[in-house]
Amino acid sequence: MNTLEANIRDTKTKGELNSLRDNGEVPAIIYGGEAQNEKVSISKKLLKSMLEDSNFLSTILTLNVNGKPQNVLPREVKYHILSDEPMHVDFLRVVPGLKIRIEVPVKFINHEKSPGLKKGGVLNIVRRKVELKCPSEKIPDNLLIDLDGIDIGVSFKISSINLDPEVVPTIQGRDFVIATLAAPTVMKEPEKPAEAEAAEGEAGAEAATTPAEGDKPAAEGEEKPAEEKK
Repeated sequence: MNTLEANIRDTKTKGELNSLRDNGEVPAIIYGGEAQNEKVSISKKLLKSMLEDSNFLSTILTLNVNGKPQNVLPREVKYHILSDEPMHVDFLRVVPGLKIRIEVPVKFINHEKSPGLKKGGVLNIVRRKVELKCPSEKIPDNLLIDLDGIDIGVSFKISSINLDPEVVPTIQGRDFVIATLAAPTVMKEPEKPAEAEAAEGEAGAEAATTPAEGDKPAAEGEEKPAEEKK
């Protein structure tokens, strides 16, 4: 689990917040559960390195608030409209029993063991993330799909993923598709047998030695066209 240092802040004005940001810190708030909301600040440099992970908003972190650890889930990051720098972060406390909605990434493994992919098949990913409703302490790291032994024509649906009974997709009433292994869009033409290539070669050579109709020499006694007379 990733750990991020945080410090209690006592900022009340916009000027104080801007000063905090100028010092390389990003204001944040921790909410949820029975405890009161906590206003904290975190390192912009460390936050930006974590934001490079596309799964940041679905990953539980440990925030060390003035040395006291607590598990949180990033819920929202606000960015500057021009510079795209992070300006504020909302963290939700991970409290046992608290149910939340969250998008969890889909992960595919064993690509090299798929006979369908070896044949040139294409893995069409319909959903890279699936929204789930679950207790905060049971959030899966990812939804795992194993491609070992999978051939062309197979579809992966939400029912094919083993989920905890308390972890359910927010889309109900249909077994929706996550990905399919489809045939290649352009099929490679099979190579011709050697004897067929040889036969084509002979036919081409014969055609080359036979004069075309317009190239036949004039028959004996036949007058040549005027432009050919000398």
